[in-house]
Amino acid sequence: MPGPPSPLRVELWDWDMVGKNDFLGMVEFPPKVLQQNPPNGWFRLLPFPRGEEESGGSLGALRLKVRLTEDRVLPSKCYQPLMELLMESVLRPPEEDDASPLAVLELTSGDCRQDLATKLVKLFLGQGLAGPFLDYLTRREVARTSDPNTLFRSNSLASKSMEQFMKLVGMPYLHEVLKPVVNRVFEEKKYMELDPSKMDLGRTRRISFKGTPSEEHVRETSLGLLTGYLGPIMDAIVGSVGRCPLAIRLAFKQLRQRVEERFPQAEHKDVRYLAVSGFLFLRFFAPAILTPKLFDLRDQHADPQTSRSLLLLAKAVQSIGNLGQQLGQGKELWMAPLHPFLLQSISRVRDFLDQLVDVDGKEEAGGPARALVPSSVTVREGYLLKRKEEPASLATRFAFKKRYFWLSGDTLSYSKSPEWQMRSSIPVSHIRAVERVDEGAFQLPHVMQVVTQDDTGTPHTTYLQCKNVNELNQWLSALRKASAPNPNKLASCHPGAFRSARWTCCLQADRSAAGCSRTHFAVTLGDWSDPLDPDAETQMVYRQLLLGRDQLRIKYLEDFNMDSSPEADPGEDSGATEGACPDGLARQREAATRLLEVLADLDRAHEEFQQQEQGKVVPRPLRP
Repeated sequence: MPGPPSPLRVELWDWDMVGKNDFLGMVEFPPKVLQQNPPNGWFRLLPFPRGEEESGGSLGALRLKVRLTEDRVLPSKCYQPLMELLMESVLRPPEEDDASPLAVLELTSGDCRQDLATKLVKLFLGQGLAGPFLDYLTRREVARTSDPNTLFRSNSLASKSMEQFMKLVGMPYLHEVLKPVVNRVFEEKKYMELDPSKMDLGRTRRISFKGTPSEEHVRETSLGLLTGYLGPIMDAIVGSVGRCPLAIRLAFKQLRQRVEERFPQAEHKDVRYLAVSGFLFLRFFAPAILTPKLFDLRDQHADPQTSRSLLLLAKAVQSIGNLGQQLGQGKELWMAPLHPFLLQSISRVRDFLDQLVDVDGKEEAGGPARALVPSSVTVREGYLLKRKEEPASLATRFAFKKRYFWLSGDTLSYSKSPEWQMRSSIPVSHIRAVERVDEGAFQLPHVMQVVTQDDTGTPHTTYLQCKNVNELNQWLSALRKASAPNPNKLASCHPGAFRSARWTCCLQADRSAAGCSRTHFAVTLGDWSDPLDPDAETQMVYRQLLLGRDQLRIKYLEDFNMDSSPEADPGEDSGATEGACPDGLARQREAATRLLEVLADLDRAHEEFQQQEQGKVVPRPLRP
């Protein structure tokens, strides 16, 4: 960000469920303090600036431990070799690939597993390989599991990746299914309780004119209310097969197939259902009902009474997702009045899960696309810098002109300003590709290209520059969604520009030469609150891989050298060679060597860019 670094401010608030939230105080740390001596201890709470006279004396103190972590994100070209290794990983047999970057990440993810899973999912979504990525992790997880009752129950990288994938791709679907009933619960504020130890008969009396009700009366009333909410919830879920995103359905189809292959026995027939419902119900629907604000279903957290009602509903949905396996067990026997409803719902859920995975994988690439953007509604607008395909003898920096753009399902239109009456437009039906442009093409960041074909078949390319990476990703996704139903999309295009009689990307001199990079027209996210940033995501993956570098080197290189030496005892087993064939070991050593070389190149790139910032050296090209 331009300008001097801002101080870190930690504010303490008392959240009020009824009135206005109360500010309790704040602590500020200047950037120099964070860099030189990370704070750790008690700090006096201060009022807002110019508000000391209203603070009413001392505000107390807050104990904090603050650590500043800085990271440098290199240019995209530096991460390309690591990106290629990651993409290759998911296309190999995972059982033989213990030296791949993803296998190393499984061992080293630890406490940051959820954040890492989010970065990896976004990274593979951006490359159109989210399906193979999830299948790779699923197959490895299933192969390691001997007890089907523990399958995907831990917070492994496979489990977290599938969970984050559902949140990134399926949020509109979740809102469509759950929001109507969740809103009813918030608005109606009905008192519901089945646990006798938590019943407030006095409160029930205050809202009743029939005297003090008994526990039995409260239980019956609550049961009716709960089933009155659960019925519409289950109807919405089991009737949502056609609205579930195709990418999620295909991921669940792969998941179910891997589980059936691993546990084909008749006594494990429910495992194929539990594997899918464990993600969809236990990690998606139930948590969203329990905490709607975290899933953007509500703007505010629930009050205690509504929160308790949501908890009861979430417990019921969780039991249905478990296919009733633990009904009548454990400490919550007071849920028994709901058991008849839950048991009736389980058979409906089985049918729903069967329909959900009954999908043809070919539909993703070749089937008819669904219109994702309404034809007459403006779904995105704002200023962009626009460049014609062939600027008339202008320098590059003057070839981009500021224009205001509107995107609907029909047109991408633009003018000099929002108030300007004259507009030019590009029919969305003419769009054949929407892709990023390499920074080197115009020496400018955040540029994308919209490739169109007019009624005569003549291709045209419009280059648009966004102000930052978030805006770039939002426009890419919106344009791809708007043009999703278009036929004859391009399978490849040029990520560069045709300048000085050649393409800047592949250096071909023929303007009409076939594209040198595949397109990503199917890569969109359902919720753009967490946009793609492949360079930052790959940087985090690189940092995480460094944690496993020594272990990788010892396991596949140093152990091999010891085993190959004349003094090595042939009777001793090595951790890297135990139970593996020579060809498999050779492939693993080759993969480990490549990964270590890529990490070493990134180490050097970081060192050189750091020295460049200090004015010591100009960075050299990475080793091919």
